[in-house]
Amino acid sequence: MSYRSNTAEELYPEPALSVAQPPIPLNLAPPASLSVPLWRSLLGNLRDTFAPQKLPPLKLTSRPVDVGMLFGDRLSLPWFRTVFTNLGDVISPETLAPLELESRPVEVGELLTDQLSHLWWSSLLRNLADRLAPEKLPALGTTAAPIPDVMPASWMLLPKWSEVISTPKVFYPDKPKPAEPATRPAIAQPAALPAETQAARVADPTAADLRRDLRRSRIRQGVWIAFAAAQVIYLVTVAFWH
Repeated sequence: MSYRSNTAEELYPEPALSVAQPPIPLNLAPPASLSVPLWRSLLGNLRDTFAPQKLPPLKLTSRPVDVGMLFGDRLSLPWFRTVFTNLGDVISPETLAPLELESRPVEVGELLTDQLSHLWWSSLLRNLADRLAPEKLPALGTTAAPIPDVMPASWMLLPKWSEVISTPKVFYPDKPKPAEPATRPAIAQPAALPAETQAARVADPTAADLRRDLRRSRIRQGVWIAFAAAQVIYLVTVAFWH
């Protein structure tokens, strides 16, 4: 018995094209109207102006929608026309058909802006009424049963360490400090600074400015205290004098 291996063309044959598609024409040349001479374009414009081509009447297949005056036309109106239009709307407004509501209004209570516009005494009375005689609401009915196990059974809860040990706390004594040597090493004294460096430290500009500002602030404080005391004495004198 002999075996023959199939080729890729036999296993996956190409689908036969039922209809031959024509190639798409690709024309990148500019339109013929750009190559028209100037005199011919001028004659064509004159012919269209004096003897235009007669076309059949336009047939509308849809009903136009009245959108009113456009915004650009409204801005181009003169001021006196808009004034007369506003006066006409005030004196004899347009009578419109009654409004038909197709949806049922929902009671949302008092709006926040209306609540803020109330006077303070009305808000105070409302709070007192709610505190003394609150509104009785119906009992709250739950539609879902409570969950018995809030925590899963697979969780392992460990008690606190303080609840496991019941013995009193034991404090160990501190470790003894090493004995200090009998003779302490001599502390090196800082070397004396030269006279020029000491004079520079004394004449520090920052410290001098701070001392000057502090002295001026104390003087201003005393002046203001004296001025306030003089006013108090004057007011008391005038009150008892009259």
